[in-house]
Amino acid sequence: MKSRYLTCAAVSVVCLGLGGCKKKVASAPPPPPPPVANYTAPSTQAANRPAAATPTPARPRAEAPPPTTPRTPDAATRAQIQDLLNRIQDAYFDYDKHTLRPDAETALKSDAQTLAEIIRQYPDFKLTVEGHCDERGSEEYNLALGDARSKQAKEYLAGLGLPNNQLKELSYGKDRPVCTEHDEACWQKNRRAHITQEGQ
Repeated sequence: MKSRYLTCAAVSVVCLGLGGCKKKVASAPPPPPPPVANYTAPSTQAANRPAAATPTPARPRAEAPPPTTPRTPDAATRAQIQDLLNRIQDAYFDYDKHTLRPDAETALKSDAQTLAEIIRQYPDFKLTVEGHCDERGSEEYNLALGDARSKQAKEYLAGLGLPNNQLKELSYGKDRPVCTEHDEACWQKNRRAHITQEGQ
């Protein structure tokens, strides 16, 4: 009787032990899921976040264009040039010659430096160096002689500082006399080089 009781007790203990293990394994709770209430997907968070203010790039200050230097003088400057030209006397030549005499060089030198300083500022402005002759000789001969006189005077003026490319040569031969008498005193006045503003 006592041995039966012990056997039943042993069987009960084994059964309880086995059942308890199974129950423990089966009833282990799964890990809890992450909290859902406060979770928002990253893309949604970015969409709901207020956009950061993008700094507006500072616009560069518009610089005023550099003043353009006029290439020809205005009326006031032309008047100043004409005043200088009026003070520069004509350069006179000997009969049948185109070589500058000392008095002709002195005449051309007067105010030439001031004139050079002015016209250098206006690259499109030009002076005309005219060559003139007296009435003797043929038209063709006097045109060639007037050309040689204008060239000689131009070279001298360029040597004084006037821009060579702003000096234009022009021969009138005997066509524009300043004196119409038929004597040496009058002819001397017509054998000359004269400077004018181009177009005048």
